Amino acid sequence: MSMVFHPGQLVMVNIPGKNLDGSTAAFLREHHVRAICLFRWNLGTEAEVRQLTADLREVMGEHALIGIDQEGGSVVRSTFLPQAPAAMALGAAADEAMAEEVGAAVARGLASLGINWNFAPVLDVNNNPANPVIAERSFSEDPLAVTKLAGAWMRGSLREGVACCVKHFPGHGDTHVDSHRDLPEVNKSLAQLEALEFVPFRALRGQAPAMMTAHIVYPQLDPEHPATLSRRVLGTLLRESWGYDGVVITDSLVMKAIHDRYGHDRAAVLALQAGADMVMALGSQDEQLAAIRAIQRAQANGDLGAAALAKANARLDKLAARYPVRHAGYTPAQHERDDDLMHRAWAAGLTTRGTPPVLRRDHRLRVFTQRAVPSDGVSEAGLAGAQVAELFGGFASVDMVELASLAELDWSTIPRDGRLNVIVSNHRDRYDARAKAWRADLHVVLWNPYQALDIPAPAVITWGYATGALVALRDWLERRTTAPGRSPVRLDTRR
Repeated sequence: MSMVFHPGQLVMVNIPGKNLDGSTAAFLREHHVRAICLFRWNLGTEAEVRQLTADLREVMGEHALIGIDQEGGSVVRSTFLPQAPAAMALGAAADEAMAEEVGAAVARGLASLGINWNFAPVLDVNNNPANPVIAERSFSEDPLAVTKLAGAWMRGSLREGVACCVKHFPGHGDTHVDSHRDLPEVNKSLAQLEALEFVPFRALRGQAPAMMTAHIVYPQLDPEHPATLSRRVLGTLLRESWGYDGVVITDSLVMKAIHDRYGHDRAAVLALQAGADMVMALGSQDEQLAAIRAIQRAQANGDLGAAALAKANARLDKLAARYPVRHAGYTPAQHERDDDLMHRAWAAGLTTRGTPPVLRRDHRLRVFTQRAVPSDGVSEAGLAGAQVAELFGGFASVDMVELASLAELDWSTIPRDGRLNVIVSNHRDRYDARAKAWRADLHVVLWNPYQALDIPAPAVITWGYATGALVALRDWLERRTTAPGRSPVRLDTRR
């Protein structure tokens, strides 16, 4: 345990740029910040990332925590590492051994860069097809399947020396609101939550070194505060009732569900009072400083007790000591083996719905897709129209129709000229009622699997759009392989 406590030790921040500039280094040193969350804008070449993490480790000290979102699927930050399948792709493959190997491979890549904390795996049970932010990031709608596959994935990661952080406690799977944009509510009784949302978190709490909180109100647990700021949820339930003694970190305080209602300063103190050990105070340096100073004031006036703060600091020290920042070797041969593993895992999850047509190379196709799909800040950018066109490069005659918004497709304007009509959904959002009139011959779902419910057409579902998913899809389109996956969520017309 540190002899002198500094509030900055309980705050995770983000930084600008691909290298550590002097003013940022001075800020980290002055305020004793020990934790950084890296984003895409921080990641240059592999050599640049290694230099950045080495510089951060030097500034932040031996108990440095360098975190990242490297779940797999659409939520990855480092795209030059082997690209892991989305959780739901692993759910479709239903292979625990493969899930463990994927978790290990993700960790090997991160450890080679000097990253020691991965905000994964997702333990949310996605039982709500309208969920705008989890969907394929969940392993399944079955809590036992989530527990098995996420537990296996985590074992692989921990074995390779990278700390996991399961999320989003106590469960983000049954929301229809994105907490990046507003404050969701899950109005379920304790018994209902125990039967579904809590199952993976409770089962895996003994092996999870860290948990991330959800910015969601569970009114039957605490009608006033979202879980991130709720003493009833984090203190009474997680800490006291469940006996969890790992690290609890908040989701980002810059998300609108928290930021617009509380601000960084008040939210930071409320989260620590509730039972969190670390607050994720992303945003401007002024906002980061507001969180640090608020903790300092609360410590001085007794709103935050010295013993509780020391205990939080000790948990973080223990996490960093067990999973230190290191620059593990990552040979080209190992990189190639891990890349092959990811490709095999993506292919094992490829899934069909209904009875898709058997395509021949001489079929005349018309392919509809969206021209561009920008990043929403959580997920990476979707597959561009030009890359969608490459999937059909093996067919003799393809009429590519790229729309500014695929949702605006007007089926009444489609010529009836004998071409097979293929819709390739390369964006995340669900379709509205207009899509029920679309009479496609095939729906290729590259992202949100629940889009298969929106269009009355047979579908092939990849669960993501990383290279491995696209290779498997093209092999299937050209009849070189089958689609062996079984959907881990119900995609029938009864939902």
